[in-house]
Amino acid sequence: MTRPRLIVTPEHVEIRLEPAGLGSRFIALMVDLVLVAALSTTVAQLTLSLLPAAPGALVRALALLVLTWGYHVYFEVRHAGQSPGKRIMGIRVVDGRGLPLSAQQSFVRNVLRVLDALPIGYALGAGVSQLDGLRRRLGDIAADTLVVREGRVPEHERRVARARAFNSLRTPRVLRLIRHRVGLEEREFLSSLCLRAEGLEDRARFDLMDEVGRHYRAKLEIDDPHLSSENLVRGLTGILFSAR
Repeated sequence: MTRPRLIVTPEHVEIRLEPAGLGSRFIALMVDLVLVAALSTTVAQLTLSLLPAAPGALVRALALLVLTWGYHVYFEVRHAGQSPGKRIMGIRVVDGRGLPLSAQQSFVRNVLRVLDALPIGYALGAGVSQLDGLRRRLGDIAADTLVVREGRVPEHERRVARARAFNSLRTPRVLRLIRHRVGLEEREFLSSLCLRAEGLEDRARFDLMDEVGRHYRAKLEIDDPHLSSENLVRGLTGILFSAR
């Protein structure tokens, strides 16, 4: 029986992670396999036309190895846990605590695909995930990762995103740092902070926003003296929710 994973952050924000179903994961895998096959075919055709037989065979073998193992690791680490197939199906891979998974976790879960794929068609992985309440295959259990569904963005989160749709934080460098350094727990905390800030007294709001803003100014290496702490916090929150 599938059960959600509930996480309570230090700020007492409850996060509910809904495990993705086998159907959506299987379709996502098929999409990714088709893309890997297409890339492999393209490389094969180029090597056949441009390289002699022996070097071409070596390049093709190396390309197939890199694409087979590196494709998933690249997208999971560089694109917030989503390969093209997972993005289409509205699912993503996260750390067991809801945070972005590390390169090491992605490597472990993908290396163990060779076991999950046994004896054919990911039968072992599917069987294990059916027995696991969080629908994890062997690779997920070993790496402490979880494939979750992306639910609909609640209206209050849409308001947070729209409030600061355009801001000075939208630079490639800052967006890259946000993707790698701001986790799910922090995203939920920032959303809660922005929504509750309106009900605080001015002084209390200023002090709280200043403290949180200084934290993220250092964490994201933001050097903009004209950007107030409150605008930094609201701008960061807008980016996090508009990118979902």
